[in-house]
Amino acid sequence: MGLEGLSIGHLLVVLLVAVLVFGTKRIRTVGSDLGHAIRGFKQAMREGEEAEAAPAAAAPEPVSMLTDARPSAESSAAKEPHLTREH
Repeated sequence: MGLEGLSIGHLLVVLLVAVLVFGTKRIRTVGSDLGHAIRGFKQAMREGEEAEAAPAAAAPEPVSMLTDARPSAESSAAKEPHLTREH
């Protein structure tokens, strides 16, 4: 079913029925809300594209989970000799 069966007269009748059922104020509000939603969507798409195009240097370096981040006992004893167990 294509649009070739719809003429200007058909569209005007549909518009007239919509105005009679919903009223001009509600149709205006729906149109305004739809316009704001489309603008917000376009802005979000632009911001997403700009974020993807940003240089990779701005991204934080990944943290490796394979290394042990805790200091070894030997390195802490060298830094703090009073913690060694020499009696």
